[in-house]
Amino acid sequence: PPAMARSNLTAPTSAEAELLLLQRQALVEEEMAKVKRALLTRFMQEKLSREEQSSTWGLHRVRTLWRSAQRKAKDRELRQDIEILSQTFSRVMDCKDSTIEALVTELKEAEEQQNRALSSHLDLTDQLLHLQRCRLGYLEQGFSAQVGALKAEFEAER
Repeated sequence: PPAMARSNLTAPTSAEAELLLLQRQALVEEEMAKVKRALLTRFMQEKLSREEQSSTWGLHRVRTLWRSAQRKAKDRELRQDIEILSQTFSRVMDCKDSTIEALVTELKEAEEQQNRALSSHLDLTDQLLHLQRCRLGYLEQGFSAQVGALKAEFEAER
């Protein structure tokens, strides 16, 4: 019986030990699973953080490239506008230059015409003055002749 008691005692202890061993293995596996989940969680968080940084950097780069493209397009548009305005300005300046040249030509012609009119006026005034002097001379001769006739008549009556 003591051998049997011993085998009864050893048998449950062996089952208990096996049960304890299985429980320990289960606890170890559970701990390893927790550690594995924690590592996986940390890995995923780090990956998410890197992805967010990469996404932020990519978005910044896309915005920078978009702004650069917009600047280039606006630059081309402004350069075209400047070219058009420059051509328009050149046409307006050419038109105004030709108008100024025409007005200068008209002014020269008007000055020449005014000089001819002044010369003609002075010639006519000189002719009129000559005519008036001749007329005055004739009138003086007529007056002198009348005075002479009146003197002769007065002397004759005296």
